[in-house]
Amino acid sequence: MTWTTLRHRVDDGVLTVTLDRPDRLNAFTPTMAGELERTFTEVNEDDDVRAVVVTGAGTAFCAGMDLGSDGNVFGLDESRTPTLSDMSDLNSPDIGRVRDTGGRVTLAIHACRKPVIAAINGPAVGIGATMTLAMDARLMSTTARFGLVFGRLGITPEAASTWLLPRLVGLPRALDLLYSAEVLDAQAAEAAGLASAVHDPDHLAKEARALADRWTLGRSRVATALTRQMTVRNASLERPEDAHRVESLAMFYSSIGDGAEGVSAFREKRTPRFTRPASAMPPFYGEWIAATENV
Repeated sequence: MTWTTLRHRVDDGVLTVTLDRPDRLNAFTPTMAGELERTFTEVNEDDDVRAVVVTGAGTAFCAGMDLGSDGNVFGLDESRTPTLSDMSDLNSPDIGRVRDTGGRVTLAIHACRKPVIAAINGPAVGIGATMTLAMDARLMSTTARFGLVFGRLGITPEAASTWLLPRLVGLPRALDLLYSAEVLDAQAAEAAGLASAVHDPDHLAKEARALADRWTLGRSRVATALTRQMTVRNASLERPEDAHRVESLAMFYSSIGDGAEGVSAFREKRTPRFTRPASAMPPFYGEWIAATENV
C-alpha cells in the first residue's frame, strides 16, 4: 500500500508516524483515518516495533477535520437514518459510512499492543486533539495548542472522547472543556491534565524518543503489551475480582515465558534477554479481548 497522508520511520524499534499534509496543517480526512487505523492494527504484528510516536509535519500536529472537501466533510452517508441497534455490529459493512471515522482510529489505538506517545508539535484541534486521548502520553511543544472545539461547529464530541476524556481529567473538567470549546495553550493543557509534559520545540522529538526508550527498552514485548491492554481495559471494570481473573492468566503465562528469563537474570545478576514478541500473545488473549468488546 502507498501511504498518501502519513510517513512511517522505524529507528531502533521506535515507529514514528508523521501526519503528512503540511499544506493543510495535517487536517484529517477519511483517507487519513483509514491509514491510521491500518497503521495501529498492523503494528501489533510487527515485531520490529516496540513503541509508536505520532507527530505532525511542518508547524501543526493536526488542525482537525478537513472542512474543505465536497459533500459531508466527515465522510458520512447522509442518505441513511441509523438507529442504535444498527450500531450493534461495528464491523458490519452496512454501517461503514455511518461510523465516526475518528472513532475508528481511537479504537485501533486503544487496541494497540505497543505504547503510543503523541509528540504534539503544533495546533491539535478537534480530531487532532481527541485522537491523542487514546495514547499513553501527550508531550506538547511550547508552540502547541489543544482544542476540543466541537461546540463552535454545532457538532458533538467524537473519537470515543466522551469515554476517554473523563478518565483522564475527571468528569467536571471534561464537561468544562467540551462546553467551553476553548483552545488551550500548552501550559493550560498541562494544568488541565491533558499534556503529560511541555518541551521546547527543538527538544520535543528527542523527549518523545527518550520516553519511548524509558518505557520499552530492555522490556519484555509481550509483558508490555499485556500491561497496556490490562490497564486500559481493566480500569473501567466494576469489581477488582474481574481484573484479578485476567491478571492471574497474564501472570501465569508471563511467568513461564519471559518471566522465567527475568527471574534467572535477576538471580545471576545479568541483563535479561527477553525473546517473546507482542505478536505471540498468550492463549486467553483473543477470548478476553472479544469479551471486553462485547460487554
